[in-house]
Amino acid sequence: MLQGEVVVRRAAHDDFARVGQLTFAAYLTDGFVETGNPYGAQLQDTAARAADAEVWVAEIEDPSGSSSLVVGSVTWCPVGSSWREVARDDEGEFRMLAVDPSGRRRGVARRLVEQCIELAREADLAGVALSSMPTQTSAHQLYLSLGFHRDPADDWTPVPGVDLWGFRLRF
Repeated sequence: MLQGEVVVRRAAHDDFARVGQLTFAAYLTDGFVETGNPYGAQLQDTAARAADAEVWVAEIEDPSGSSSLVVGSVTWCPVGSSWREVARDDEGEFRMLAVDPSGRRRGVARRLVEQCIELAREADLAGVALSSMPTQTSAHQLYLSLGFHRDPADDWTPVPGVDLWGFRLRF
């Protein structure tokens, strides 16, 4: 069992392989992507995301207390990032929120989303937007608990067979 405080920091180049593996594995395990799906390659390519967005990680101290383990990640898409899909001009957006099973039920996802909210506030933005699959119900509960609202007018279909729900938090 992991112990210690959840610490969120900007991902370093040395984190990229772990983040890509963790993100793809989380989406695969939870049934949000299948092996061979082209989106899987995007989930694994942390370097591409980090080139035009910000990749953030959450760490928890390992059981021995001698080091920390990256157990979660999120991609923050500020104004101007090519990774933005649904944010308005006055909003930030985050994507690819993923938590390793070893870090779940520890507040890892909450801390990563709170970091995105903080980044939006620091940039003097008016809110944060995101898209989520209808089956990501645990994530929906988290977003709603943090003040996000779901509006069916923000729902969209990026590719046939993939429907996404829109969530927004306005400050």
